[in-house]
Amino acid sequence: MVEIAFNHATVRERADMLEFLDLCAERGVQYVSIWGQEIDKVGEDVALRRMRELGLRTLGYHRIGPFTDKGLSEAQRELERAARFGADHVYLFTGGGLEQSHIAGERARVEQAAADLLPAARALGLKLAIEPLHPMLAGDRSVFSTLAQANAICDRLGAGTGVVIDAHHVWWDPELDQEISRAGAADRILGFHVNDWQIPTRDLVRDRGMIGDGVIDLASMAHAVRDAGFQGPVEVEIFSDKWWNEDPGVVMDIAMSRCHDVFDAI
Repeated sequence: MVEIAFNHATVRERADMLEFLDLCAERGVQYVSIWGQEIDKVGEDVALRRMRELGLRTLGYHRIGPFTDKGLSEAQRELERAARFGADHVYLFTGGGLEQSHIAGERARVEQAAADLLPAARALGLKLAIEPLHPMLAGDRSVFSTLAQANAICDRLGAGTGVVIDAHHVWWDPELDQEISRAGAADRILGFHVNDWQIPTRDLVRDRGMIGDGVIDLASMAHAVRDAGFQGPVEVEIFSDKWWNEDPGVVMDIAMSRCHDVFDAI
């Protein structure tokens, strides 16, 4: 059976971090991805104690960025907190920032910021995760849109960097399979996020589909990720007003059932 992880974003509108952790433990989920802003709501000491009591492990920590001057000044603090929670990787959230420069200049600025942060991340045993987002979000959320771009950055920056493959953001890419293979050959796949692309999609951020409710060939994508050598869990990450309005436990049960339907045979 496939191992399933949950990203708190999937249920965070109705379940605070403590409830989220309890729901995961009740379902036998061992791995979670967490958000700094949600830790702040319940208190770091309380959240960390609950995770340890429940025996949960952290995959991803959200996040460093956006890469404004203020964001960079806070980056070390976020890295240190991610390390306290035992995170495997920390997400780089670039933001758009296009009011400041042309997109090429913004990409160069963000890459330099990542290079500047990398020694601190390495010293803490953390990896910097680059997650390309859908190109329609390039103006305000991420200046990196393809897995090819993410792979190229990792090639240049070297050890301590990796990629997260989110189905919602990269399913459309005609070069996806070869770039998944490229990432796998370099042993840099840090995570595989599952969700779906709905027709129609009413909001680019807040209308992701439940696994199986959209048009993404998730089984083929999972095959490609596994063939590339990634052995980690599939991570459910669904930003959705529809699902945020449902009971968090029910949402998690549906997601787990759908994941088993799609991924158990892979």
